[in-house]
Amino acid sequence: MHGLGTIVNCLAIIIGSAVGVLIKGGLAKRFEETIFSAVGLAVMFIGLGGALSGFLTIKDGVLGTQYTMMMVLSLVLGAVVGELLDIEKGLDHLGGWIKGKMPKKLAGNTFVDGFVTASVLFCVGAMAIVGSLEDGLNGNYTTLFAKSVLDGITSVLLASSLGIGVAMSAFPLLVYQGGITLLAQVLRPLLSDMLISQMSCIGSILIVAIGINMLFGKKVKVGNLLPAIFFPILFALLKSVFPSLPV
Repeated sequence: MHGLGTIVNCLAIIIGSAVGVLIKGGLAKRFEETIFSAVGLAVMFIGLGGALSGFLTIKDGVLGTQYTMMMVLSLVLGAVVGELLDIEKGLDHLGGWIKGKMPKKLAGNTFVDGFVTASVLFCVGAMAIVGSLEDGLNGNYTTLFAKSVLDGITSVLLASSLGIGVAMSAFPLLVYQGGITLLAQVLRPLLSDMLISQMSCIGSILIVAIGINMLFGKKVKVGNLLPAIFFPILFALLKSVFPSLPV
């Protein structure tokens, strides 16, 4: 059954969030703040690990970098497109709309922050892209099942600080991963291993930005940077037409 991996992933987030909300009810404020900082640190270092593993190379014992221009252009152009579309504001409005449909006592004051933070975090990683492609192409759920375990644990920690809004991130994830799964047959010929790696690296940088926001307040509009993940596809197409391009 194509799409099962995403369904399991969404259920893991909902269940993990429910556990986190139950924990939140029994925690003192100082515990919530410390746990939230710990999650922010973990998220930042997960992102750093993914980004560095993709951008750093070792050749003849010398440490170097790769894809640097692609990374810079993707982030800058992604920021321009994201600001024009104002994706962050759209996510805030969507979170606010969902919050308005829920009992005030259940939603709480951090609903929108939980929804936006979790939505971006669960969608931008490499496993979301690769796992959805594997699911759509050959019904291989292994990657998404592994992601479900990680996201479930993360949702417990996030929801223990940010509340039930984290659970609602399952719906954007369903659309995002489900869309990739449905389009897998069309997308896979375009996505080489190198291109998937480049997209994953950009996603990892956005995960670092999420960690920064969690630790230091909302400093980076991560939602408005989401289009950056897809610009490596454009650069790959240009490279195939103009092989001399330095991207």
